[in-house]
Amino acid sequence: MSTIDRIRKKKAYLAVIGLGYVGLPLLVEFARAGYRCVGIDIDREKIRRINEADSYVGDIPSGALKEVVESGLLTATTDFGTLADADTVNICVPTPLRKTRDPDISHIVSAVKEIRKHLHAGQLVVLESTTYPGTTEEVILPMLNESGLTVGRDFFLAFSPERVDPGNSDYTTRTIPKVVGGITPECTEVAVALYEATLTTTVPVKSAKVAETVKLLENTFRSVNIGLVNEVALMCDKMGIDVWEVIDAASTKPFGFMPFYPGPGLGGHCIPIDPFYLSWKAKLSGFEARFIELAGQINGSMPGHVVQRITRALNRLKKSVNGASVLILGVSYKPDIDDIRESPALDVIRLLQQEGARVSYHDNLVNGDPVELRDVENVELTEETVSSCDCAVIVTGHSGVDYDFVLEHAPVIVDTRNVFKGNDSDKIIRI
Repeated sequence: MSTIDRIRKKKAYLAVIGLGYVGLPLLVEFARAGYRCVGIDIDREKIRRINEADSYVGDIPSGALKEVVESGLLTATTDFGTLADADTVNICVPTPLRKTRDPDISHIVSAVKEIRKHLHAGQLVVLESTTYPGTTEEVILPMLNESGLTVGRDFFLAFSPERVDPGNSDYTTRTIPKVVGGITPECTEVAVALYEATLTTTVPVKSAKVAETVKLLENTFRSVNIGLVNEVALMCDKMGIDVWEVIDAASTKPFGFMPFYPGPGLGGHCIPIDPFYLSWKAKLSGFEARFIELAGQINGSMPGHVVQRITRALNRLKKSVNGASVLILGVSYKPDIDDIRESPALDVIRLLQQEGARVSYHDNLVNGDPVELRDVENVELTEETVSSCDCAVIVTGHSGVDYDFVLEHAPVIVDTRNVFKGNDSDKIIRI
């Protein structure tokens, strides 16, 4: 029976390597579609929690995980030997940037080394981790070719970019259209069959390189446009113009304009990082991606601008940053999630501490004691904690916070997210 037939008849055994915010939701969707599947990760704590139906990913309720675990369709393990029985393998491992802004694909390489040990005829391998154009063909394919099997005939290799938007209940792993590009047309066909059987919409493209570039374009588009509006915000500040009113008015144009909003900087694993994968690859081809680099510089400067606004706010009270008590509201990188990766709040806190400020934060969604915030206290919002601070700073606008309470008791507020839209209180300083 061919791999496509095994997929279509729900006989295929599916494996996912990397069980973070991309891999675990994908694994659950595979199981929900009726496939027997296995998740593989080197983190034993993740494996334990999955097998006990205790979800650590916000978009996957423990109840949903329990349903597929108890059905026997989903299991998790640290044993890569299970790949010997897998018909398909999806790679969903981290791809950070090094300090030099060079891509770090070491996790991908490690995963492929394990796959190579167990690669067998008919197996489909799909990379979902965001990376630079050419990774699938130039890095993964040569490694798998060492098995002696022929791509497109004996095994199948494709790239399909993850498009997860944590906290978005309207667009989920199942409903976000899935772009798929294979090394050969046969590879694309098999990968499309997998996603067609489990997800709502597939979008096949002609090659893995195209699929790799799609993901980078999507996030570069956002980064550049956010960089543009951040620059406009800085410009409007100098000219005494309300940038938020400008954007609202421009948004009334029914064509030719798409609103983006300024903020304290970029956060998350994708937008601050992905564009530099593209610019790095462009440099290797002798092309300078000037828009990408400029947007990165502007967006990277925004935490410093926020600190300047805090300084201005404290000056109203005849206080200096040095020794001031500053309360940060929201430290995750976007509203209503618990993820603090690359959050601009971390940079704002660091810069304030360097200036001698005493910083605390409030974020009920951030659980545990994140190492990035180990020297900063997470406080409850009480009349005492709010009124005793010298300045409150809204970095992330979580919907569950009583901002009217903050406005009532805080001496002054720096609002980087326009939470107090339409409120002209003298207490509020906007970005």
